[in-house]
Amino acid sequence: MTTVAAVLGALDGVRDPELDQTLPELGFVTDVAVDGSDVAVRLRLPTYFCAPNFAFLMVADARRAVEALSGVDSARVALEDHFTADEINAAVGRDARFAEAFPGEAEGELDDLRALFRRKALTARQGRLCDALLAAGRTPEQIAAMLLSELPPGPDADRCRELRADLGLGAAGDAPAFVTGDGSAVTAADVPRFLRFARLVARSLEGNASLCRGLLKTRYELTDHEEVAA
Repeated sequence: MTTVAAVLGALDGVRDPELDQTLPELGFVTDVAVDGSDVAVRLRLPTYFCAPNFAFLMVADARRAVEALSGVDSARVALEDHFTADEINAAVGRDARFAEAFPGEAEGELDDLRALFRRKALTARQGRLCDALLAAGRTPEQIAAMLLSELPPGPDADRCRELRADLGLGAAGDAPAFVTGDGSAVTAADVPRFLRFARLVARSLEGNASLCRGLLKTRYELTDHEEVAA
């Protein structure tokens, strides 16, 4: 039998695809209930009209993450207080695709969208790493010559490796440490332009995440303590 802590740990690996932050980190997990081998999870979002495509990905990813736990036979993940909650919950519950959740309204699946935001997340995290290395005295030439295995350890480096593996951009230790969206190595001459773009992407992600937290706090009248605890 699994535990609530184990379920929350699994959900800590599920991210808002647009913001690249985890569902517990953002306060999107409302409740976790464990009954033997059955698990029920409730999710909430900052507004009633959050984009259905992102909502669908989070619900589907959460269900897969929980069902992968040892001792879990079934996982029910329910999105609450959202204008497409019924459609999303029903589709995810029967392992249907996004287009099947909205017949006649949605075309295609969400792989391209997911990949787009993974590239943005990779760019933002690489930018933070690059800034830190420059601040520590590295030159653009040294940064361009770095290997992935030489990145300073930490969450950004770990997430970069994960994102690169997901995107097929080369996650081996002997791969270039910094790459563009198509996997090309960042050269010394590219560093200033690469950093300008990466900083803009990072500010956009951070600003959107801050906005989402504020909207969630206002919508559910959360105190600062409750927001952190969520």
